[in-house]
Amino acid sequence: MRRVIAAIGLVALLATPGAAAPPSGAAAQTPPRGGGPAAKDEDGKTQPVTVDADRMERYGREGLVVFTGNVVARQGNSVQYAERMEVYFDEKGDRILRTVSTGSVRIVTRDCRTGTAKRAEYFDLEQRLVLSGGARVWQDDNVVSGETITIFLAQDRSVVQGGKQDRVKAVFHPRDDKAGDGTTKRPAKTAAPCDN
Repeated sequence: MRRVIAAIGLVALLATPGAAAPPSGAAAQTPPRGGGPAAKDEDGKTQPVTVDADRMERYGREGLVVFTGNVVARQGNSVQYAERMEVYFDEKGDRILRTVSTGSVRIVTRDCRTGTAKRAEYFDLEQRLVLSGGARVWQDDNVVSGETITIFLAQDRSVVQGGKQDRVKAVFHPRDDKAGDGTTKRPAKTAAPCDN
């Protein structure tokens, strides 16, 4: 079967999840970790979004494009995988307003954070990403999970909520800032981009 490839040079489909909230489920301020909703190139231009899927359907009157079957959306070094992705445009078709991804959703950001959920919904005007249905976000050994993880990108804030069956769970590994000889260790720099 032939795959459909579409390049969309408008705004980001992929958001960069920040560090999630502490186990209480309350909102937390997190330090900037690079990334954001729109990947920029060296000239400051928004990089195009390329979507690869088995099938694409466009509904012009609704301002909707639906990709189905092994969907892979890439922008710069970020990638999102899903079985189905709905992309909603503004009236003129110039800007993506919202995306809804379902079916084994996995997002890998350009700073090597990974998020998984049954559903991911991104609201561009609000700069908000909602991962729902067994949501989990991790980087290295640090992980947070809950029924829903809402990330407010412009505020660099996230909220994790537990479900009826499970509470919010978080594991954070502190960095070892001292070497064995008492000197301060420098954080290791990644030489290559993460595997996505």
